[in-house]
Amino acid sequence: MYKISVSDEIRKYCPSFRGVAVYAEVTNTIFCEELWNEIDVFTRKLVSTTCAEDIKLQPVIAATREAYKRCGKDPSRYRPSAEALRRRLVRGLALYRINTLVDIINLVSLCTGYSIGGFDTDKIQGDNLELGIGHTDEPFEGIGRGVLNIERLPVYRDRAGGIGTPTSDHERTKLDLETCHILAIINGYNGSEGLEEAAKMIQDLLRKYAFSDGGDIKFFK
Repeated sequence: MYKISVSDEIRKYCPSFRGVAVYAEVTNTIFCEELWNEIDVFTRKLVSTTCAEDIKLQPVIAATREAYKRCGKDPSRYRPSAEALRRRLVRGLALYRINTLVDIINLVSLCTGYSIGGFDTDKIQGDNLELGIGHTDEPFEGIGRGVLNIERLPVYRDRAGGIGTPTSDHERTKLDLETCHILAIINGYNGSEGLEEAAKMIQDLLRKYAFSDGGDIKFFK
């Protein structure tokens, strides 16, 4: 398990922040029908009960948006990923099918409101990650987004630089079909309530669909 720390900057602007990480050995696949049945069930429920104006009021999403504002970033221009996923579904657009590990992360994010970083640990440089705040002109290539302006965004960095923000993770450490070890980081800008349940949901889905024993959980703050 990696050592994950929180910078003084984040502690200053987001004193309620708590995090939990799940590390597991996995086998990835391009598509899992049973998992997508679960995603379809959630999608139907969300679309039938939620309007676009309600999404930013979901407590976990609202807390992440507030963290953006505290750090100096406009959450309406750089939406947290959980909010963006929900908005996509409510607009009537289907989720992208990426691969089973990414689809698991997306389902948990949708269900809980947490923006979750999913990383291939064999691509992380060093054994320490720190959550800080993005710098001006700091290089960051978001997955499927190209160059992303992460100035004033919360960002996890390894020895080589940024690997994940609540808006997008970096191409360098993304989950692909060769991924054998996953690190999923759940970011609780509203505190610890609900974090353990979200982590256990990830573990359960990894056991069901990624040939895993569920891995280990580590809390940090």
